[in-house]
Amino acid sequence: MKRRHCLALPVLGWAAVPRTQPAPPPELRAEWPQAGSIVKQGEGRLRFLGLSIYDIRLWAPEPVAASAHDRSPLALEIEYARALSGPRIAERSLTEMRRAGPMTEPDANRWLAAMRALFPDVEAGHRITGALLPGASARFHVNGRLAGEVRDPRFASLFFGIWLAPWTSEPELRRQLLGLAP
Repeated sequence: MKRRHCLALPVLGWAAVPRTQPAPPPELRAEWPQAGSIVKQGEGRLRFLGLSIYDIRLWAPEPVAASAHDRSPLALEIEYARALSGPRIAERSLTEMRRAGPMTEPDANRWLAAMRALFPDVEAGHRITGALLPGASARFHVNGRLAGEVRDPRFASLFFGIWLAPWTSEPELRRQLLGLAP
């Protein structure tokens, strides 16, 4: 007869373990080297027809106000749950950016080309992290490595507005990211 070993933990021991803030992605230290701490403000999961598409987390060195998402340094970390094509991610991003209102065709074409160059095909577990530099640009990291930057404050505001602006197509996800009550 084989003898089984088990580890018995007192039930009360679990309650005494303090919950710690998860560590931000390492690429954010490069974005904000002067920041004392980078905190996760909120997180959520995007689903489509019941399928998980990605998990998303909002990181920032200071709290991001719902009314001023494009005026604070922040990062959105997206971890994909399934394979998606980079060109499709770029096209969907532009479609969502158009929800904010009219944009010129030259801007739309330039931004789509930039996103197609930045966003690779992804597999489950891959991460794309976008960092907003307010009033300046958006930088993108793919699996922790800098992929590039779009130096256009309007692009940056509209891109991060996909998730954080009042005009988002996913208001519940916005509330989760910003840490707002339901």
